[in-house]
Amino acid sequence: MYRIAVVDGQGGGIGSLIVRRLRDEFGETIEILALGTNAAATTAMMKSRANKGATGENAIVWNAGRVQMITGPLSIVLPNAMLGEMTPRMAEALVSSDAKKILLALNQEGIDVIGVGKEPLPHMIEKIVESIRQAIGKEK
Repeated sequence: MYRIAVVDGQGGGIGSLIVRRLRDEFGETIEILALGTNAAATTAMMKSRANKGATGENAIVWNAGRVQMITGPLSIVLPNAMLGEMTPRMAEALVSSDAKKILLALNQEGIDVIGVGKEPLPHMIEKIVESIRQAIGKEK
């Protein structure tokens, strides 16, 4: 089964939207692992029907290499992002993982990614779904 880690912090709002949309699109054909920088983020993603959840630095570091894909906001690969919740060790584990990464280029950390158009969050989540569909070979 294709394993996807959804990583988020703070209140887990973005991660929970991603989990909900992935579950609606793919049902139980994929395994979704909710990895939160804190318990609130993990809980929010679990309520959106992730299969499993884990919280904190060690959980993120341990699981980064055990999934085929990682998704979440761009800030998950930026040390000290999310008001310091994203530790350098977490960011390094995620960015160094062999897993394919599909990240939302949101300007939450004061970083503008040039060459990427600004779109509403729901449109960006649809692009995540399409990228995952292509990666796992699922036709709509």
